[in-house]
Amino acid sequence: MERPFPTVAVVGLGTMGAGVAVAVARSGRRVIGIEADQASAARALARIEEATAHAVERERFTPEARSALLALISVGHDLQAAAGADLVIEEVPEQLELKRRIFADLDRICPPATVLATGTTALSVTRIAAATARPERVLGVHFFNPVHSMRLVEVVRTVLTSPQAAEDVAALARELDKEPVAAGDRAGFIVNGLLFAYLNQAAAMFESRYATREDIDAAMRLGCGLPMGPLALLDLIGIDTARTVLEAMYEQSKDRLHAPAPILGQLAAAGLLGRKSGRGFYTYEAPGSSKVVAGPAAGLAGRVAGREVRSVGVCGSGTMATGIAEVLAKAGYPVLLAARSQEKADRAKAQLAKSLERSVAKGRLTAEQRDAALALTTPTGQYADLAEADLVVEAVAEDLEVKRELFATLDKICKPGAVLATTTSSLPVISCATATSRPQDVIGMHFFNPAPAMKLVEVVSTVLTAEDVTSTVLELCGKARKHAVECGDRAGFIVNALLFPYLNDAVRMLQEHYATVDDIDTAMKLGCGYPMGPFELLDVVGLDVSLTIEQVLHQEFREPGLAAAPLLEHLVAAGCLGRKSGRGFRDHARR
Repeated sequence: MERPFPTVAVVGLGTMGAGVAVAVARSGRRVIGIEADQASAARALARIEEATAHAVERERFTPEARSALLALISVGHDLQAAAGADLVIEEVPEQLELKRRIFADLDRICPPATVLATGTTALSVTRIAAATARPERVLGVHFFNPVHSMRLVEVVRTVLTSPQAAEDVAALARELDKEPVAAGDRAGFIVNGLLFAYLNQAAAMFESRYATREDIDAAMRLGCGLPMGPLALLDLIGIDTARTVLEAMYEQSKDRLHAPAPILGQLAAAGLLGRKSGRGFYTYEAPGSSKVVAGPAAGLAGRVAGREVRSVGVCGSGTMATGIAEVLAKAGYPVLLAARSQEKADRAKAQLAKSLERSVAKGRLTAEQRDAALALTTPTGQYADLAEADLVVEAVAEDLEVKRELFATLDKICKPGAVLATTTSSLPVISCATATSRPQDVIGMHFFNPAPAMKLVEVVSTVLTAEDVTSTVLELCGKARKHAVECGDRAGFIVNALLFPYLNDAVRMLQEHYATVDDIDTAMKLGCGYPMGPFELLDVVGLDVSLTIEQVLHQEFREPGLAAAPLLEHLVAAGCLGRKSGRGFRDHARR
């Protein structure tokens, strides 16, 4: 089969356009680079020569390959040169009227068979195509920066785009060693459509002073395995760029979750654009630097002292309870592992012993450390045995009435001054606290599963939690080698409040037949470096668990955009709960 597009024109040779030009030339195709004027063209050619020289230094290709590549690229400033191309890729700034004007000119200049592609990240491809008399041969081709290392390409069809044109562009992307995904013409396409709503909510969370920038970023890195926290990522992208993308998304969707958080406008107006200006959410050593200038010392400095913790209790016999008991025993605390019966407690300790044995087998723990942790763990079927514990962590079923009943029991049993903590991931901590006569001693301590491996703990203080109780739990987390982040008693805390709306948006995207499960998952893994795509993650977490959290978030914030996607509700009603049921967004029974 004949290779598609033997000659490609690239209009606009900034960082992205130059990267696209080099990638296309590496495939052996002739590239016609076009800039606005002679001086811009000279700078663009110098940029390409410099980038390819760096690639040789890094041994990405040989000097001979570089010479052959540069021979395939011509750079000028006359748009008429595009007449010789089979495909034109536009990479000019994100201004709709500028793009429409260029496309109208290209439509007059290029032969009828030439395909015209826009590299827009957020603007309407349909509106750009409407400036031409060939909308069936216009589409979006969204490369990611840096082009040489990012494998994802979003191929964006409008309702008029010819399937053959889209398939030819996807074939070109594959020849460039890229992974094309098909997307419809919706604000932000796949990646930005999911990513920027999440980034916007993180900015709003920081603006409301719900949590610090460091805690928000650490929570998403450690709690979700993301390569970068949302506020650090906004600084990398550029505050002004993020605001432009969100404005374009809101213009199309009218979803308030896409309306740029006011702080983005304030930072942009002040010229605090992130790394490129040297300051955004963080302050950097210099404009363009990635090195953050340390702010005031955080941590326990200046806090009231915590209470002394000599022994702890853990209520529950499931995976989370045994995991927390393991964490605390390995930190050197005597642990009472309390369950509703001695049999359940003994089984829980046996599970803990297996986990410790696996750690020894993997070289993460010595036999002596295993034996010490086991010796410090005492199983009991009597909650009354918790009477002398200094801190008790509840890790029972995620049911408010069950938790309130347990807290009322602990209130009667535990000594005055004992700290009572709940591991709830979605229920109000204050509701557990008010089941006791000592709400000032109650706090949230949200571990992530599996507790021994996951470093993050969300420390959730209610409006009644005493300062020394918060200090106690922060000190305990430090001794247990966990990274504690602080937040208030609000639905979802930090991680779930940012994660689950993103997952819900992905379900809506699928529900609207905008993109497939595989393409959405691939886009988020390759475009953002996420360890799992949203549907992979939903199937692991459990669709029923996810639906419950979505409903809690919607009930708390009453934001229409947070309402659970109907498709998620239907799958749960049908018993398709993910991996645990054998079927969710994918069929796991056949694997």
